[in-house]
Amino acid sequence: MSLMTKSLFNISVLFVIIRLIYYPATLRKDYQFTFFMIGIILFLLCFLLENVKLEVGFALGLFAVFGILRYRTSLIPIKEMTYLFVVIGISVMNSLASKRATYAELLFTNSMIIGALYFLENLKREISKTIVYEKLDMIVEERREELIKDIEARTSLKINRLEVGNVDFMRDIAYIDIFYYPSGPVSNPLGSSGGSQNDD
Repeated sequence: MSLMTKSLFNISVLFVIIRLIYYPATLRKDYQFTFFMIGIILFLLCFLLENVKLEVGFALGLFAVFGILRYRTSLIPIKEMTYLFVVIGISVMNSLASKRATYAELLFTNSMIIGALYFLENLKREISKTIVYEKLDMIVEERREELIKDIEARTSLKINRLEVGNVDFMRDIAYIDIFYYPSGPVSNPLGSSGGSQNDD
């Protein structure tokens, strides 16, 4: 396959992954430029240097370089790191694909990755966040329903379940882990508090 054909194919795959799968799931535009440019530059770099016979070792070295750059810059969320890994992997795979590989084989391989991303993005995921709660009289088991309703009113979230963590009686606060299912793209309605995702 020629450089132009491979380039158009790779860009098309990147577009599907970044614009049609990643963006609708997160509504984050800040990483799109990074994903596209790393994918395009890495593809061209690997394709043009393919004849140097560095191939797999060279590609793995690029993984290491981008890993070092990642730790030297701002902290990237694990989901964005996963997409970055996918973009790098697909770009390397498409550029170093053997001349004996048919269009059907390359299309099937890329389709498998795209299909897996789409399926996993559309799984029902339970999001967890830790909040600081000041009404200690509400954290007793007997008032659990009242506690849930109060937190739902404050956060505008439909709480699936919650767990009371550490209680600081000196400051009259409790740390509560709340669990809920997002109704759309994952956002952070509670500010900068941490959270995690649990796939069902």
